[in-house]
Amino acid sequence: MANWPWPRRINPHFEEVKAEANEWFRSFNALTPQSLKAFEKCDFGRLAALAYPDAPREHLRIACELIIVYFIVDEYTDVENATQTAEIVDIIIDALKNPHQPRPKCEVILGEIIRQFWERAVKSASATSQQHFLDDYIMYLRSVIMEATDRDKNVTRDIKGYLSLRRQTVGAQSAFAIYELGLNLVDEVYYHPAVTELINCVAELILIDNDLASYNREQATGDENHNLITAIMREVGLDRSGAMAWAASYHSEIEAKFITGLSELPSWGLTLDLQLREYLNGVANWARANYCWSYESQRYFGNKGPEIERTRLVPLLSRTRSVQKLHRQHVVVADLQL
Repeated sequence: MANWPWPRRINPHFEEVKAEANEWFRSFNALTPQSLKAFEKCDFGRLAALAYPDAPREHLRIACELIIVYFIVDEYTDVENATQTAEIVDIIIDALKNPHQPRPKCEVILGEIIRQFWERAVKSASATSQQHFLDDYIMYLRSVIMEATDRDKNVTRDIKGYLSLRRQTVGAQSAFAIYELGLNLVDEVYYHPAVTELINCVAELILIDNDLASYNREQATGDENHNLITAIMREVGLDRSGAMAWAASYHSEIEAKFITGLSELPSWGLTLDLQLREYLNGVANWARANYCWSYESQRYFGNKGPEIERTRLVPLLSRTRSVQKLHRQHVVVADLQL
């Protein structure tokens, strides 16, 4: 990201809104105390503040909750098979469609977490941004089921197939909806092929950086099949270092593709052009935010993130014991230290 034109910025409301969102999440008792501690080390509020540096306080709170939602859904579904994941997805979709109706007490807690998030979000979201978020988030949820199916069958996709699925499972497009909350991007603009191509470019930048950062954690926990580095190693026949160099080169290609595409967008008139430019600037900033957060949080590198960002040297973690029968009643968030 050395040549990416969007610099690191952070929202001035970061600390206070992060504290509020963390307190909100703790109220659900969705994790054991040990896993909650590891979860909070990931500093998801920081990712939200980096991703939405200009968001008003109200929108930053929604963003903080959304990032928490993404990662807690990931933690819960990672320990389930495809059938059980589909059941969770159905609950989440129903909660999104009925945001003012509290969820049944006996249901997996994700339903109530998502319901409360969306109930807050719709209060300040434009009608078009609400529909776009729902469409994109449900597409993301469907991709999570596909990932679980691959996991059940021990499938490692080829690079093309992996990128196609990972652009969805990374959840980027629905995360971009926060930039759209106060805008009115009509479908003609939002779904235009040129705009879709730019969205896909940034989704790929995010997934590449995420997979590079998360590979060590995932290989240590036996969950590396859904990772670009694994796909490259198996298809191209490279070792880890070679696969990471391949991914970095591809990242540079996508950066250039985005910059070119941004300069060649058609015009829809001054008002829509200004709104689209604001939206796409936010989208581009997400790539920078994700990169910075990977090293500033303890999600992937423990407390050694700044050192690893500087040296580019990552000690390979030993495999941890695989627990095959973890389920939603006892989700374990790995707290890996290098």
